[in-house]
Amino acid sequence: MIESVDLLVTALAAGAAAGLTDTASTAVKDAYLSLKAGVLGVLRRDGSVAGEVVRAVEDDAVATGGQAGELTAALHGVSADTDPELLAAARQLLELADPSGAGNGKYRVVVHGGQGVLVGDGNIQHNTFSQPR
Repeated sequence: MIESVDLLVTALAAGAAAGLTDTASTAVKDAYLSLKAGVLGVLRRDGSVAGEVVRAVEDDAVATGGQAGELTAALHGVSADTDPELLAAARQLLELADPSGAGNGKYRVVVHGGQGVLVGDGNIQHNTFSQPR
């Protein structure tokens, strides 16, 4: 199963991509705005999350540059992976934005001991791993 925090980041990125288009359904847009509001509420709750991470969510830019990694770390830091309402909102958004992918398990990933793991469509990744000294 995809890790809960990764599910949130994936749903936000998918929602930003789909929800901001003219062809997106009202249901997708509403689901995205609901998830986005919930994530922003959690990130702002204790004031410890860096402003640029919050702004990336506000500006629908979680999939650009290093923002996804920073958002993942921030969501771990505020225990967003334990919020059942946020997780349900993320699942609902993915089901609406990509029904065929959600239905065939595209967003269910199990990784144990992974290093340099990349999941998704059309990705390119270059890794160099070495033994710790």
